[in-house]
Amino acid sequence: SFIGIRFKKETAKRFQEFSRTHFKSHTEALETMLDFFFYNEISPHERLGPTGRTIEASFKKRINAVIAIVRDMEKTQTKPTAAMIASLFQTEVPQKKPLILEKKILREKKEGV
Repeated sequence: SFIGIRFKKETAKRFQEFSRTHFKSHTEALETMLDFFFYNEISPHERLGPTGRTIEASFKKRINAVIAIVRDMEKTQTKPTAAMIASLFQTEVPQKKPLILEKKILREKKEGV
């Protein structure tokens, strides 16, 4: 059994288009919508909060800010520190001077030869 409900023409067309794309019948579409609001205990007039797009945009902004901070730290702190440490370890080893005992032994060998 069916009953007629009066809607404005624009609203009825919007509902029909929505119902055709997501449900098998208009009755199923309307029941699902009513159930959604009833079971979730929300009003159709309430805002549910930020959408996925706005949350994604704010995450992207925060991630870009973190990347900028890390890059700045790398330029101002990490690279100069690493360069200083590398320069400390890359010092040239002074040539080994023979000890006094070694000089005497070398002279004796030269004289003995």
